[in-house]
Amino acid sequence: MNLANRITLARIFLVPIIMFFLLVRFDWGQFTFADVTLTYSEILATLIFILAASTDGLDGYIARKRNMVTNLGKFLDPLADKLLITAALISLVELGSVAAWMAILIISREFAVTGLRLVAAADGQVIAASNMGKLKTIIQIVAICAVMLNNFPFGLINIPFDSFAMWIAVLITMISGVDYFIKNKNVIQFKTSVHK
Repeated sequence: MNLANRITLARIFLVPIIMFFLLVRFDWGQFTFADVTLTYSEILATLIFILAASTDGLDGYIARKRNMVTNLGKFLDPLADKLLITAALISLVELGSVAAWMAILIISREFAVTGLRLVAAADGQVIAASNMGKLKTIIQIVAICAVMLNNFPFGLINIPFDSFAMWIAVLITMISGVDYFIKNKNVIQFKTSVHK
């Protein structure tokens, strides 16, 4: 297994660790500044999430630069991305930090685009990540980090950045999903043939 795939696998293995520190409450104390309170578990979960998210572009870059692109990597990379975002969102819904409908919309879009890619692959086509899709991922990561950190440091100046960022993440996620389907409508068009 090459280096790029090992990095992707490491991202997958970090997913349950993030969920563990988010959902299991340890009595390690907490950090309080003004009106913002964070447990050390939340801080640790956020740092691990950031570490995992930062490897997203790294594995692809290494695979392309060192000519290590493999079918396993093509399968694992998008799987790792979706597992990371989905696990974080479901954990935050469990904690009451994110509305369930927001998580459902984001996760549904991910399933829909994955399905579109599978249909295209069956027809020998590859749907590459679009710029809108990359922007969507960045905004999702920022929004999730803001929620995991209980809006720190923006809560200190009474700016609901976490709520705003999550709304933007949902909006951009939906727009990018529609964008994928419009740009690749040929993949889902029914093809008819006349038999003579």
